[in-house]
Amino acid sequence: LSGLKINSIIDLVKDLDTSRQTKNLNKLLIRILLHLQVEFSMYICGEKTDINMIRNTLLALALGTALCGQAQESMKAEFCSPFDFPLLLSANFGELRPNHFHNGLDIKTQGVTGKPIHAVADGYVSRIMVLHGGYGQAIFVTHPNGYTSVYGHVVSFAPEIQKYVRAYQYEHETFVCNLYPEPDKFPVKAGDIIALSGNEGASAGPHLHLELRRNDNGDYVDPMPFFSHYLKDTRSPVASIVGLYPVAVKGVINGSSRKKLVNVGALKQQFTAWGQIYTGISAKDYMDGTSNFYGVHSVTLYVDSVKVFNSTTDEVSADENRMINGFTDYDELMRTRRLIMRSYKLPGNRLRLIETGSDRGLVTIDEERDYHFCYVLEDNFGNKRKYRFTVRGKKQEIPPYVPEANKMLYWNKTNVIQEPGMELVVPKGMLYDDAELRTRVIGDSNSISFDYVLDIGRTPLHSFCDLSIGVRHLPVADTTKYYIVQKAGKWRSSMGGTYQNGWLKTKVRTLGTFAVGVDTIPPQVTPLGQGSWRVNRNIRFKISDAQTGIRDYKVYVDGNFVLFGLKKGILIIQDPERIKKGVSHKLEVIVTDNCGNETRKQYKF
Repeated sequence: LSGLKINSIIDLVKDLDTSRQTKNLNKLLIRILLHLQVEFSMYICGEKTDINMIRNTLLALALGTALCGQAQESMKAEFCSPFDFPLLLSANFGELRPNHFHNGLDIKTQGVTGKPIHAVADGYVSRIMVLHGGYGQAIFVTHPNGYTSVYGHVVSFAPEIQKYVRAYQYEHETFVCNLYPEPDKFPVKAGDIIALSGNEGASAGPHLHLELRRNDNGDYVDPMPFFSHYLKDTRSPVASIVGLYPVAVKGVINGSSRKKLVNVGALKQQFTAWGQIYTGISAKDYMDGTSNFYGVHSVTLYVDSVKVFNSTTDEVSADENRMINGFTDYDELMRTRRLIMRSYKLPGNRLRLIETGSDRGLVTIDEERDYHFCYVLEDNFGNKRKYRFTVRGKKQEIPPYVPEANKMLYWNKTNVIQEPGMELVVPKGMLYDDAELRTRVIGDSNSISFDYVLDIGRTPLHSFCDLSIGVRHLPVADTTKYYIVQKAGKWRSSMGGTYQNGWLKTKVRTLGTFAVGVDTIPPQVTPLGQGSWRVNRNIRFKISDAQTGIRDYKVYVDGNFVLFGLKKGILIIQDPERIKKGVSHKLEVIVTDNCGNETRKQYKF
C-alpha cells in the first residue's frame, strides 16, 4: 500500500458503505482525512493490511473507537415493509397510554383483516403467542442483525406455523399458548408471508402492531427510523396545555401551592412564582395522509436558553413501561384522562428516556426578574414546534406543610403498614416519590374480615406489593373459595389470593379498600344461535363470572375436544370444519372460575 494515492483511499472509503444512514459519516471522514494526509500516509505506509483495516483505521483516527462502534451498529439493520401497500400509521412508538408507553407502530390495514404480513428481514420464528387479550395472536421473528420483530393482533399464521400451533392446542386442550420453536423449525426470508393481519386481542380495529426488540436485553426499540422512508410526515407536533407545578413546601405559582394548567393560546398572560417549580406539557403529533394523532418523539425545555429537561422516546424496557405514571401527571390522568408530560424526574423514577441535570428538571425562582421558558417539540422526521412563556420571579409566601394522612410511604425504603388483621408491604422502588397514606378499619366482628381502607390518593405504584388480610370467620369450609376483593362504591374486583394459616395473601398494584370475600357461585353459560348450529356450525356461548372471573374453559363435541377462543366474553369455535354438517351431535361445555367453581352444560344439535 505504500504507493496508494490519497484519492484512491477516499474512493475506497466511499465504496465501503454507501448506505443512506452513513452517507454523512463518510463525508465527514473524507473531510477529516484531507487534513490528515501526511499522518495517515505515514501510518499505513509499508503495512500489510486489507480493506477492513483501512476502514477501521480511518474511523479510529478520525472519530475515535467509540464512534467506530456506533457506525458499525448503524449499518447492521435494514428492514423491508411488512405490507405490499403504502403504509399509514394509527399509532407510533412511545405514544402515551395509561400505565404504559405504546411499544411499537400500529399500521393500518385499509379497514379490513386478512392482509398478508411479510417478514421484515431474514431470520427465524422464535416465539408464537395466542392470548385472550393483549396481542391476541402474535408471531416473533429473530433476525441476525440484533433485533426481533413482533407482529401482533394477527388473525392467523402461515399454514405450516398455523398447523404447528393447532397441534399444540389440541394436544394440550388449550386455546392460550406461548411457544418457542427451535431456530431451525421455521426459517424465514425477508418478504416471506408469515401471517395474516387481524383484529385479535386488545384491539379496537383492524391493524398490525409491529415491534422491534433488541436481542441482547429485550428492550423495545422505536421502529420508526427503520421504516420512515415508507412514510410521509411534514406536520409538526402541536401542544394543547402547559402546566406549572409548585413543589410542595418549596414553591408557589401565582401565590398558590396548587398546580396551574394553561391552554397554549393563553401563554402570554402573566405568571408569577417563587421557590422551586417545574412545568409540564400536553402535546400530540400528526402525520400526512391521516387524521390520527401520535406521541411526540422528543420534548426539550429551555429556561433562559439553558436546557433543563429532555425526553426522547427511542427505547423502553419492559420494567420501565409502568414508569410512565411517574413521567405523566398521574393525578390529572385519573381525574380528567388528560396526559400531561412532566418536565421533572421524580426521585424514584428510573426512566432512561428522561435527561436532566442534578436538579431533575426543577427550576428555582429566587430572583425578582423574568424567567424565559421555551418548549421545543420534535418528531422523528425533524418537524419542530416551539412554545414560549415567561414566569416572573416575585417573592411570595410559601405555605407550610400540613399532613392530611396518618401514615407516610417512602420511595427509597421498604414500607410495612400494619393494622389489626392486615399487613401491607410496599418494597423500595414501588413508589416514584414519598406519598401520604390514610388508613382505616371498617366493619364488625360478624364479617368474614374487616374492610381495610388504604388510601394513597391519586398516586401510582410501580409494581405488585404483598397484602395479607386475616379471616375472622369461615362460613364455607373449603378455603379455596376465599379471595381478596377490592371495593369502590358498588364496583368490585377480585385480587385473587391464597389461604394460609388464617390469612388471605395476595399481591396488589393499586391501593384502595380491601376485604376478604367468598365465591361459591359457578360461572354463567348461555348458548347463542343454537338453532342454526347444525347448519352453519357457528357455535358460540356467552360466558361470565360475577366475582372472581373465568379461569378455564373446554368444549367437547361427541366426546372430542374442539378448540374455542374467548373473545370479549364470547366463546367462539375456531375450527368449525371439524364438526360434520347435517348430522346430530352432543356437545359439552365446561367453564371454571378462579375459585374452582365449575359449570357443565350439555346440548344436542
